[in-house]
Amino acid sequence: MSCFWHKLRPYARMKKNSFYDLKITFLVLFGFMSFSTMAQVNKLPPVSKELYKKVAHLDSVMFDAFNERNLKTLKEIFSQDIEFYHDQGGLTHYKQNMDSFEEAFKSDRKVRRELVAGSMEVSPIRGYGAVETGIHRFYATKKGGQEELSSEAKFMTLWQNINGKWKATRIVSFAHQEYLEE
Repeated sequence: MSCFWHKLRPYARMKKNSFYDLKITFLVLFGFMSFSTMAQVNKLPPVSKELYKKVAHLDSVMFDAFNERNLKTLKEIFSQDIEFYHDQGGLTHYKQNMDSFEEAFKSDRKVRRELVAGSMEVSPIRGYGAVETGIHRFYATKKGGQEELSSEAKFMTLWQNINGKWKATRIVSFAHQEYLEE
């Protein structure tokens, strides 16, 4: 009986080694596929400087108006069919947003938005405009108090270009991290 098992041992070792070789082959192939995918992602064409500057300017105009409590400019830059998706507040439309801005601007609590340096990315949307993504921070100042970091969030803004007139049509603000108690 020992002879029978003894004769099978070389085959068992070969199968074990073959399985080991198969695992190594899989890992090497998976590594090359991952590297190839990463290389393809890095080959995306860079956005034009003109488009990046345009969207950076639009972002600045929109949030300068927000920071300065300029409802008129916000009404001009938001599309009438705006959809604003907020992870904590849900979906709102043009009138709801303008009413919310108007109410907030009457408050003694001042809120300021700041784009996190280096976080903005811009990609063209053929036949439509561009998409902007980034991270922004909000600072709050209560009457007589000092400005404090209130929250940070990721955002996406879809900008539509109609005959040279740019409007924000969709905004998504998500992954909020709150730092102040209300």
